[in-house]
Amino acid sequence: MSRTRSRSRSAALAVASAGVLALGACGSPGATSSGGSGGSESGAPVQVGLVYSKSGPLASYGEQYLQGFQAGLDYATDGSGEVDGHKVEVIERDDAGDPAKAVAEATDLIGQGVKILAGSTSSGVATQVAPLAEQNDVLFISGPAATDAITGVNANTFRSGRQTYQDILTAQSFIGNPSGKKVLVVAQDSAFGQANVAAVTAVLGKQGGATVTPLLVPASATDLTPFASQARDAGADLVFIAWAGETAPAMWQAMGQQGVLESSTVVTGLDIRASYPTYGAQATGINYLSHFFAEAVDNDVSKAMTERVEADGGTVDLFTGDGFTAAQMIVHAIEKGGDDVTAMIKGLEGWTFDGVKGELTIRKEDHALLQPMFQARLEEKGGQLAPTLIKTLDPDQTAPPVASS
Repeated sequence: MSRTRSRSRSAALAVASAGVLALGACGSPGATSSGGSGGSESGAPVQVGLVYSKSGPLASYGEQYLQGFQAGLDYATDGSGEVDGHKVEVIERDDAGDPAKAVAEATDLIGQGVKILAGSTSSGVATQVAPLAEQNDVLFISGPAATDAITGVNANTFRSGRQTYQDILTAQSFIGNPSGKKVLVVAQDSAFGQANVAAVTAVLGKQGGATVTPLLVPASATDLTPFASQARDAGADLVFIAWAGETAPAMWQAMGQQGVLESSTVVTGLDIRASYPTYGAQATGINYLSHFFAEAVDNDVSKAMTERVEADGGTVDLFTGDGFTAAQMIVHAIEKGGDDVTAMIKGLEGWTFDGVKGELTIRKEDHALLQPMFQARLEEKGGQLAPTLIKTLDPDQTAPPVASS
């Protein structure tokens, strides 16, 4: 992949997540190499700039990411915090979810000589930091930001989480082949809602052959019953709901009262655990697409992450795995490249490794992270809602098309 080559995507969708914001083989983790072609001074520390949402609207996501990153760094270095004798120094910076602040913090870190950046809880932040990485020739590993625009944007940019395209194909899995089927997207008439309409239209409509119809609800609407009635009467095979904000409980109540869940397959994204009560009495009747929840996996890596996070007083949640994976990728990059960014990139491209979710592959052509995705349901357990795995989709089932120039 050319170092300067940028790519356009079939659906460059700058959304933080799709329907979620409702409120080679791997060796042992501690295995080290000779440091590749890197020329870092013997014993000199390697600095990693972690620019993420410590505060702001996505602070809870940022906290999960940080906990996962810390656990992943401990795991990937066998508890030493070192790679080939070089201490990994993590410098945390808060972007507060503001792209301008993120660029300022990243620029300052680059000015200090930092050659590895990670973080980007928000898609808006990721799309601004990615060009900066290319311009200054540093390695950038985006975090929970789901926008498809990050995949293939430049040679310096990778991602440790999933992308919107993978979310939409997971939603599609509930109805099978979408060709000839009707899909209704229920969302607020906002940038977030419109972006989800665009995502579903691009993936299931233009590429999948479904008829996609938007039902955009004014953000100021408080009586949601008429819109729920429209959703019930639409005769859709799939009702994809993307909703954010304080009216979410009222929206789900209206959907339940108007019988939408009985008249169609209703799918939305499974958010963080604190959001589960938002779904109300309808919670157990909804189909959820998910890129990660702790109950979906049971492997040695996921157990190692859980042990470390809980030992530090945390709880594994939606974006913990994104942080853990980022740390694995950074350690591998340093092993292969030292402080040589070109060698780091080469070391990551095409790498297949055991991650929290199972086997993960960084696609060489455009740096898409190919990964398992999940179907889930919520069930009442001990008076609380808990997610249950329905089906695991293999990485090739949700792989986005290669981003083309």
